[in-house]
Amino acid sequence: MSDRPEQSRENARPTERSSAEDEAERRKRSGHSAAHARIANQASWVDQQVRVAMAKGDFDDLPGTGKPIKDLGTEHDPDWWLKRLVEREQITVLPPSVALRKEDAELDARLDTIAFEGDVRREVEEFNERVIRARYSLSPGPPLITMPRDVDATLAAWRDRRTARLEAQRAALAASRPAPRRRWWQRRP
Repeated sequence: MSDRPEQSRENARPTERSSAEDEAERRKRSGHSAAHARIANQASWVDQQVRVAMAKGDFDDLPGTGKPIKDLGTEHDPDWWLKRLVEREQITVLPPSVALRKEDAELDARLDTIAFEGDVRREVEEFNERVIRARYSLSPGPPLITMPRDVDATLAAWRDRRTARLEAQRAALAASRPAPRRRWWQRRP
């Protein structure tokens, strides 16, 4: 009788094993215990790295050493990070009418950076589409006073500015070149 249970355990199918043995086998294969040990030792590893860096002097002469931390004593603002992001990236959020007015004022300078007439035409047409879309939508803020631009007149003004700019560049280039030297046989007596 005593041989029977051992035989049945040895001849047992894998599905008949106890769940504790399966769990132990799974942990052994997956390295669960090793991962658990790494996580448990992570805090001490970080502390050790900081101590080594302090001993090497990596934290000496950092910018801001000995200075108070900016905005530390002020009241708590939950959106402090958003305000800092807006300030750092110089993000402006304007009502659509004001944004279009600002874009209209800067459009000529932006067009002057474009080299091809087709691209300039497309840019002006896209600006006009935004103005017309804003005119037909209810938007918060002041009323929209920006008018769509005449594409052909804007292109003519762009061509004139480009021509003047190219002539100025040619004149500056010609002025920067030294006068050609005459060879000894070309000199006049």
